[in-house]
Amino acid sequence: MGHPLSDCRLVFVAPAEGETAVGDYAQDFVDAVRPHFGEVVEQRTTGPGTDTVRDIRRHRRAVAELVSGAPGAKVLVHAELSTGVLATFWATAGLKGVPISSTVHDPPQGPWLPARTEWLARSRLLTHGIHYPLRPASRALEGAVYRDRTLFALTETGRRAIASTYPRTHTHYVPHLVRERPTIRPAQDRPRAVGFFGLVYRGKGFDQIAAIRQHLPDDITIRVAGRGTEQLPRMDGVEILGGVDGAREDAFFDSVQAIVVPYGKRHFYAETYPASGVVAHATAYRTPVISTDYGSLAELGTQTGTVVVPTHRGSEAATVAADVAAATTALLNDPVRLATLGDHAERTRQARSGPRIAEQFVAVWAELLALQSEGV
Repeated sequence: MGHPLSDCRLVFVAPAEGETAVGDYAQDFVDAVRPHFGEVVEQRTTGPGTDTVRDIRRHRRAVAELVSGAPGAKVLVHAELSTGVLATFWATAGLKGVPISSTVHDPPQGPWLPARTEWLARSRLLTHGIHYPLRPASRALEGAVYRDRTLFALTETGRRAIASTYPRTHTHYVPHLVRERPTIRPAQDRPRAVGFFGLVYRGKGFDQIAAIRQHLPDDITIRVAGRGTEQLPRMDGVEILGGVDGAREDAFFDSVQAIVVPYGKRHFYAETYPASGVVAHATAYRTPVISTDYGSLAELGTQTGTVVVPTHRGSEAATVAADVAAATTALLNDPVRLATLGDHAERTRQARSGPRIAEQFVAVWAELLALQSEGV
């Protein structure tokens, strides 16, 4: 049986690989869905705060040409939308005569800062001085662009937030794709250590490392890896590795029994409900996770290989750090529980592999194209 989209061109608009975690996700995603299409053409962009108005116009022209130049009648446009990335939003805004879908990575909104060009990004004061008071206007703008559009969220909490904020959209939840990674030792057989992983920015919990370290036993090492972590302060009992890729990434996960994800609020605009790429990374390596219940992390649980630490709105950071450290110590002291969570992570990895996630997107896209052909 042939693929339902084998006669369709996919125009994929996303940040390039290496341009934020969304760019890395986008590469895994387009590789996974590519076999389902007759043709995939890509318009890749840079990351937040780098596009000029001229760049945005160039991307708009390029996407329009990729749509109009399709050899067959069926064309689908899909864009990856995330905070501060302007080109993927503006390149597809107002595009007519073609079905468009988008994955919203920081629900409920897409870019959040839709006027943050390279020039404006030079000034933090101007960026927020313009965007913060105009939040209702930016929500209205996005609502107009998304009207009747199919929007995907990578968490169910995020999907509900989009549906509530933009009721004239068609929303779907599909979990964050888990990439293929080498098989490493089971968590219970690895060194007695926990890891912090990912790109350093506000809300990711890197500012909690010192406090968590204070509450952990001396025989539990903290290892920290990811882009930007090399700038973090050094301290006893904490190994900072900086960015890791390839074999170094494999070695990092093979050197920790669990990953700690003590996330909190990312910015002062509003609550966001993104999926955690760090959790997806840990799942790829069959590695248990200890997380807070902030935002969409509350959707996780034992069934996904995660220990979720309850927190309360307004809890002091010191209290959260102590609770996370206690949960971490209890887990590392229990090899049977480590093994069980590792098994659950493996099942989650299989269910959220590239081919399985692609199937879920393709099912929605096939229905979208069928409705278009019927003139609905």
